[in-house]
Amino acid sequence: MNCLKTFFAEKNLPEVAWELFDTEGVTHWIGSDVVIEAIHGTQGAERKAIEGMIRKLDFHNADINDYLRHLAQGLVNG
Repeated sequence: MNCLKTFFAEKNLPEVAWELFDTEGVTHWIGSDVVIEAIHGTQGAERKAIEGMIRKLDFHNADINDYLRHLAQGLVNG
């Protein structure tokens, strides 16, 4: 199991959903489960950057869901 799968399995984060708006102003609802699934599908430099940020946030006991919301906005604006 890779470190991201282990991290999310051990953290047992509460599932949340966010109301986000794309660049056209269209409303999207996206859940943390969708973002985590997208994270698991990353590779290369993108995956390494996400892993690094999650490690940094976890070390500082930051709210991981804030970062997941940030990534969700990126998915919405794709």
